[in-house]
Amino acid sequence: MNKNSEFFQFYFRQQKLTQDDRGYNIWKSETRIQPCPANKSAVLLCDVWDKHPFRGAVERLEAIIPRMNAVIAAAREKGAAIIHAPSDTMDYYANSPARQRIFTLPVIDPPAEIEHEDPLLPFDARENGSDTGEIEGNRNWTRQNPGIDIDEDLDVISDRGEEVYSFLEHREIEWLLIMGVHTSMCILHRSFAIKQMVRWGVNIALIRDLTDSIYNPALPPYISHEEGTQLAIGFIEKFWCPSLQSTDLTRQDLEVSG
Repeated sequence: MNKNSEFFQFYFRQQKLTQDDRGYNIWKSETRIQPCPANKSAVLLCDVWDKHPFRGAVERLEAIIPRMNAVIAAAREKGAAIIHAPSDTMDYYANSPARQRIFTLPVIDPPAEIEHEDPLLPFDARENGSDTGEIEGNRNWTRQNPGIDIDEDLDVISDRGEEVYSFLEHREIEWLLIMGVHTSMCILHRSFAIKQMVRWGVNIALIRDLTDSIYNPALPPYISHEEGTQLAIGFIEKFWCPSLQSTDLTRQDLEVSG
């Protein structure tokens, strides 16, 4: 490691089932500090599409797009790898240098999967969770949201877990950080997302302030959409991986000698 390398300091939050002093089962939130060299970190944008069939999903995503773009710019400047993963749009990026870059690496196959418990989500996801009245969720996206900048000289584009895994191994990435949508669906279930990466032994964490859920307050447990998103984040912290704030990527650099 080079002297004065740029580091991130991640404040990882997870929840642990324990007992209080009276012997009652409780979930306890714990935070641990994890330094990581910036050039051993990667940020992945999950399904940050240009369109979505649900109006509410579009409006909530548009509200955080500027912050997403600022965070990846800061992370990229410090040396982190940026992975754009807008599923089902690879034809659009067929001639993109960022898409082609991932093909230049020799393939490293993922390892055998680690067994991991897979509890049910804590809320009802019927009707695809639209809170703005849409019933059908037909695909209407064609590319990543244009509000997210792609650095064609540095970034990579992929929607395949095996490609992402191989890239992470070649770059010797220690922590993969995921932002985007939706916390209760693609963030968990895509081949490049939380569940699969955990099963392949990849250190992954959710950027919890740059995500949104698909949840309809008209369905159990009958809470607000924001509470539904927090419920999904808490579910991930309990059963899958830690979360962190985007400010962990934008705060003043730490200087670490080595």
